Amino acid sequence: MTRNYFQYIAVALMLLGFMLSCSTNHEQPSTEEHEEHDESVVELSEEQMKNVGVELGTVEQKQISGTIHVNGKLDVPPQQLVSVSAPLGGFLKSTPLLQGSLVKKNQLIASVENLEFIQIQQDFLEAKNQLDLARMDFDRQQQLAKENVNSQKTLQQAQSNYRIWEAKYVALKEKLRVLNIAVGDVENGIIKSAINLYSPINGYVTEVNVNIGKYANPTDVLFEIVDTEHLHAELIVFEKDVPKLKIGQKVRFTLANESTERMATIYLIGREIGENRTVQIHCHIDKEDRELLPGMYLSAAVETGGALVPALPNEALLDYQGKKYIFIASPEDVAQKHEHEDDATDEVKHHHEEGQHFAMLEIQVGNTELGYTEVSLPDSLRASRVVVKGAYALLSKMKNSEEGGHVH
Repeated sequence: MTRNYFQYIAVALMLLGFMLSCSTNHEQPSTEEHEEHDESVVELSEEQMKNVGVELGTVEQKQISGTIHVNGKLDVPPQQLVSVSAPLGGFLKSTPLLQGSLVKKNQLIASVENLEFIQIQQDFLEAKNQLDLARMDFDRQQQLAKENVNSQKTLQQAQSNYRIWEAKYVALKEKLRVLNIAVGDVENGIIKSAINLYSPINGYVTEVNVNIGKYANPTDVLFEIVDTEHLHAELIVFEKDVPKLKIGQKVRFTLANESTERMATIYLIGREIGENRTVQIHCHIDKEDRELLPGMYLSAAVETGGALVPALPNEALLDYQGKKYIFIASPEDVAQKHEHEDDATDEVKHHHEEGQHFAMLEIQVGNTELGYTEVSLPDSLRASRVVVKGAYALLSKMKNSEEGGHVH
């Protein structure tokens, strides 16, 4: 009996020791668990929050003017860019033009010489004389036909001959007009070997492709003249941004390597999507600038008007390592704080003050206006409590805690 009793005591002591050992191991957290704490979370007490000026808020709906940043170039409508050529070709006899010269409409810009011009004038005089003879013959045959003196065939031949020379006369007269040769001068016997070229518009000379004595074919472009008064900005806008644009919206643009800002207005929106999913936007420049030239590249900002968007105060945003962040209060901590705020004991309140956690979250931002910036957050976080003041103080504490070895 005594022996069995002592055996029972021994087994009980062994079991008790084993249980104590398990309990001790369970209560002591491992070093690994401590080191695996999320480094993007920082903890502040209520007193610390007051000391550093931390204030909480929520994402608000704010009216912020949108801006689309695009590229483009200066251009002119086809009717304001003129290529000057020599009809029938010829040798350039004279020109006062240089690249950049200002010219007025109907101003003499060049003289071109060609022996074919002499032949055309000669043919015109011959056609005029033959037309006069054919007209008189036709009139005479008509009179004879009325008196039944000639045959119908003779009258028809006279009429055909008259119409042939009339067509030749009209065609040669039109050639003289194209060559800028006065018909009256030719009819008075003034024959020219050279013709004058005149500017068809007001503008600036952008290209001079010939020199004195050089022969130019009819298809060769001698000069290019552009009317910069109607210069416009051609913007290249991505397909996704086109619905935000409307005719009449203002555009701010600057030229490459220039800081001067100019204004334009959207006049036309293209109806065709290019290969790279872009659309051309035609904008009229608000104020003429004679220093601008077609082909200049530009950067532009299109003001798309205000819209209600989710936004946060600028103070809530952190610039850290080239990215944007905010601090969000732990939902569990906020809920517990409000739940125990009225009826909890001092000991419980102190516990929750010590347990306010904030997580640093990377976000995407949009336009900024009047102290607020558009933000993009998942729907699940739209109602979260956000640190709107003191965000940099939290970041500093988090970084200091990391240097100390861990985060609380």
